[in-house]
Amino acid sequence: MGDSRRILIVVSAPSGAGKTSLCQEVVRRIPDLAHSISYTTRAPRSHEVAGRDYHFVDEATFQRMVKAEDFAEWANVHGHLYGTPRHLLDAQLAAGRDVILDIDTQGAAQLRQVYSEGVFVFVLPPSWAQLEERLRTRQSDSPEEIERRLRKAREEMKYFNEYEYVIINDVLERAVGDLCAIIVAERSRSFRLNSAVREGLSI
Repeated sequence: MGDSRRILIVVSAPSGAGKTSLCQEVVRRIPDLAHSISYTTRAPRSHEVAGRDYHFVDEATFQRMVKAEDFAEWANVHGHLYGTPRHLLDAQLAAGRDVILDIDTQGAAQLRQVYSEGVFVFVLPPSWAQLEERLRTRQSDSPEEIERRLRKAREEMKYFNEYEYVIINDVLERAVGDLCAIIVAERSRSFRLNSAVREGLSI
């Protein structure tokens, strides 16, 4: 590739909008793209695998990592702590891979201050009714937790206009195609052309 400036792609969405599935599928399709795995203090859901979906730790471990400044960003979401490990993120970028993260709006705001050239994408559900249906039918949360997530979703969706791109996840295949197109276009931005290529072309 002709890029020397690796890309950080930050994907945010309200709970239930499908951002994790979207990111995982895009990673399978696009070469040299890594999915950052967050740390969290919440318990794994039945279908989740430690190290693939999240790094699951207790709160004491998480707080020690906060004090050691191990996170590029971290936030309290729905009563649980989530954080992006700084060393793993930087290692992927240094290895020549672009990195995609699915994180909440709090974490995205923190990363925007540090990675100014990051690409920020917000995923919206096709409708509020469908978002609510997705949360209620996945049967992984209590009714109280679902109501908390719905309240949080209303707040998070107010921030979509702070993102460069917005994808409506009505059909997963279409949404995956949209996100792939964004990443391919961003990789072709002129300011990402590395110095060796510029010299070779006498630019």
